[in-house]
Amino acid sequence: MITNYTTKELELLARIIRSEALAEGNLGMLMVGNVVVNRTIANCLTFKNVRSITDAIYQKNQFSGINSSLFQASPTALEKNLAERVLRGEYYYPATHALWFYAPAKNTTCKQVWYDQDLAGSYKNHCFYKPNPGECKELY
Repeated sequence: MITNYTTKELELLARIIRSEALAEGNLGMLMVGNVVVNRTIANCLTFKNVRSITDAIYQKNQFSGINSSLFQASPTALEKNLAERVLRGEYYYPATHALWFYAPAKNTTCKQVWYDQDLAGSYKNHCFYKPNPGECKELY
């Protein structure tokens, strides 16, 4: 287990990965889960007071998926399994050290720098961004 969590938080994680990345498939959902977990581990930047899955998901202005009907519905067994895998410590590049992601507008590419963070890489329609190793040593 990479971070502490409750049964309710496992379900929250399953719901947010679905609402943020269902169209990206299982691997895309796993990567979004990596970002959520990384935010609970990192004690840096805007995540200094984020210590739980609940804190990460409900941090103000972070995940637009919380407003989706996909987030409101109960998670499936598959989605819970994906969330459990992330919580056990499975990591997937380019989300390995990422604290942010976004989906650029159609027919555009990922920005090399987004909110002063370097592009870690992309997967399907998501761009992942990582902090500098010196800023968030907990992730490296």
